[in-house]
Amino acid sequence: MVDSKREIERKYEATAGTRLPDLSRVPGVSAVVHRGVTELDAVYHDTEDHRLAADSLTLRRRTGGADAGWHLKFPVASGIRDELREPLSDTLPRSLAGLVRSRVRGAALVPVVRLRSARDVHHLVDDRGEPLAEVAVDEVRAVRLTGGGATATWAEIEVELADDGDPALLDAVERRLRKAGIRPSASASKLARALAETGPGAEPGAAPEPAKKPKKAKPGKVKAARAEEAREEPAPTTAGDHVLAYVRRQAEAIVALDPAVRRDLPDSVHQLRVATRRLRSALRTYRRILDRDATDPVGRELKWLAAELGVDRDQEVLDARLRGHLDELPRTLLLGPVRGRLRIRSTARRAGSRRRTVAVLDGKRYLALLESLDALLTDPPLLPAASRAPGRALPRALLKEYGRLAKRVGHALDLPPGHGRDLALHEARKAAKRTRYAAEAARPALGRPAKRFAKRMKAVQSLLGDHQDSVVAREALRTLAAQAHAAGESAFTWGLLYGREEAAAAARERELPGVWERASRPKLRSALGG
Repeated sequence: MVDSKREIERKYEATAGTRLPDLSRVPGVSAVVHRGVTELDAVYHDTEDHRLAADSLTLRRRTGGADAGWHLKFPVASGIRDELREPLSDTLPRSLAGLVRSRVRGAALVPVVRLRSARDVHHLVDDRGEPLAEVAVDEVRAVRLTGGGATATWAEIEVELADDGDPALLDAVERRLRKAGIRPSASASKLARALAETGPGAEPGAAPEPAKKPKKAKPGKVKAARAEEAREEPAPTTAGDHVLAYVRRQAEAIVALDPAVRRDLPDSVHQLRVATRRLRSALRTYRRILDRDATDPVGRELKWLAAELGVDRDQEVLDARLRGHLDELPRTLLLGPVRGRLRIRSTARRAGSRRRTVAVLDGKRYLALLESLDALLTDPPLLPAASRAPGRALPRALLKEYGRLAKRVGHALDLPPGHGRDLALHEARKAAKRTRYAAEAARPALGRPAKRFAKRMKAVQSLLGDHQDSVVAREALRTLAAQAHAAGESAFTWGLLYGREEAAAAARERELPGVWERASRPKLRSALGG
């Protein structure tokens, strides 16, 4: 079982023999308890081309200290990482190997750096002796295990917040350190510094410049600072630039969300499915910019992946909907073991769908899809329209998607209530989603008109989505009622919920004409400039 820990820490430059200032004067700290020196020995693993380090992930096997074992760290925000731990073993545990598979693919993980640290540990405690933070002075020696065995040495200070600690304490500690002349480190991690100082062309013993304390920007200089940051990468100028930037963001999201799905983090399957659908939608919508001969095979694989993820996601949505309905009913209307029956059904189906989802992520077909996305972005199949100005090429594709949506909504509204209309509304929902995604992809180029258009399309999609969820819920409620009846239980509650879902679906259908009228106003489309 993987242990997980949220690590909130800050690093500072130091020199051999650095002495800490009196941190007992930090507000809230009653005492500083010296815990002695611990010898740590860590071997960091990565691919030969450092794919994990490129995404700020670290994977190490460490001995010494209280937490010896395998550690995998994912960045969450500046100075915040999730650390996943497995017990010490000779080989990488399968659980951690799975969490890096979307980045590693078929490449081998090899030892790249060995770090030996003498860690002098101090605990900051409150008036009850409870730990508030750990302050460690590390003297580090790094050895490159590939490419010649270069070495580097340095000293640094780490301040790590205790579990459930107040991050404001880190600010207070930093103020004391700064008064003592100790400055934040320029390196985000020991591994990053080791790779930089032992890499080709590195000067032995050359430490990075300490990070300077950020100055508060005056209101008039905020835009200039942001513009300076934006100049670090060329801004998209052509229609092709904008489409490729969107495709790249979604492809990166798929890779980044893969470990979250494996860890069963909340909403992770939904977010991965959304990224998959957004990417497929972009490839489909902008066929005049990216050659469909190259993108259609990728689109088919994305459709397959979204469908596989839907098995787990759809069950998750259905479970939450039915539990919510039961919670809304007074106890006098809960006849029979309704909660127990729903729980048994949900547990069985969710367990099966989750196993299937993880099996998909471990499969060759999924990894081949990731490779094909890399190839697509490395050598994009741009068509002549890709070189045009985005204000001309993107609205044309966006409005074409809108035209498909308009036809489907009109067809659904012409049908009488019933199964046929339910199917037609579901098709309209899918078209609304594609139109919304197309508008979101065009937003960086088209600005506020695309934002407003996407908002209207989202309103249509949400309404139709709630209608479809009601259709699915009614099927499940019919099954639950039949099972309860066969077991000699009352089916009253399930029938009651079925009636409520039927009424909810009818209400959505009555709302649709008004929502669609607002979304289909010509002014919204003309503002796009197409």
